[in-house]
Amino acid sequence: MPPRNRDDAAPGSCRAFRFVDATDVDANCPINRAELQARIHAREDGMILSGGAGFAAMGRATPLLRPLGLAARYPWVLLLLERSHRGFLRIRTRRQRLAQGAIR
Repeated sequence: MPPRNRDDAAPGSCRAFRFVDATDVDANCPINRAELQARIHAREDGMILSGGAGFAAMGRATPLLRPLGLAARYPWVLLLLERSHRGFLRIRTRRQRLAQGAIR
């Protein structure tokens, strides 16, 4: 049996979202690749959302996270998600720099 990629759904399951490799030069990306790699992005109802709003959109498409995604329709919840996402990005950047330094 050939290996499955991230876009393969289990038989009989519903595919809520699909991943796009932003580093693939042949990928059809409507946004600058550097920006795509810097923040989380999601497309919902034809709109591209980023940061906390992108996370909320993915949550609405995932049964376990759906309540959080729906709650993010309240501005104060979305603001909290956006601030959390920005905090995560700072930590991620530091970890990447540390990892690159350890590899050299």
